[in-house]
Amino acid sequence: MKVNEIFYSLQGEGRFTGTPAVFVRLATCNLRCDFCDTEFNKFTEMTEDEILEHVNKYPTKHVVLTGGEPTLQVTASLTDKMRESGHFIQIETNGTMPLPEGCHIDWITCSPKYKPVRLQHIDELKVVYQGEGQDMTAYDKYEAREYRLQPCDTLDAVKNKKILKQTIDFILRNPKWTLSLQTHKILNVR
Repeated sequence: MKVNEIFYSLQGEGRFTGTPAVFVRLATCNLRCDFCDTEFNKFTEMTEDEILEHVNKYPTKHVVLTGGEPTLQVTASLTDKMRESGHFIQIETNGTMPLPEGCHIDWITCSPKYKPVRLQHIDELKVVYQGEGQDMTAYDKYEAREYRLQPCDTLDAVKNKKILKQTIDFILRNPKWTLSLQTHKILNVR
């Protein structure tokens, strides 16, 4: 598998914010989002056993499969090995690809971008909000257990402040949504 990096930190976004987790960032993506903050084209080839060996070095049982787009590489055998080791598996996906057959994932965070979602099940729908003018009705068709709206980080403090205010205003008008902040960036935690 093409692995961008494996690291141990706190989950910075969504339902599990603050949870110690091992992040397995898989390389490659089928989208090219202009606000993406991941250099996912750099990678090291690793076997599933090597990945599991790295994951098992850390004391947490929470694993986040992320990317790039993890559904391009994740396999049922990898998720089976992780579950056999007692891990809780969360995946962060853009949802444009179905989960590979037989993958056992405990929590699916879907952050749709520019293409239709092809997942059959979503636990957490996380939308990157770019401010007023974004068509939020596009997300009405997706059923999820939880709905999160996350202000887009433009790397411009003035724009970010404006988008944050607009995000909060939208949530107050549409209370099915809750706020998700990139706390790892706020706290300067990897």
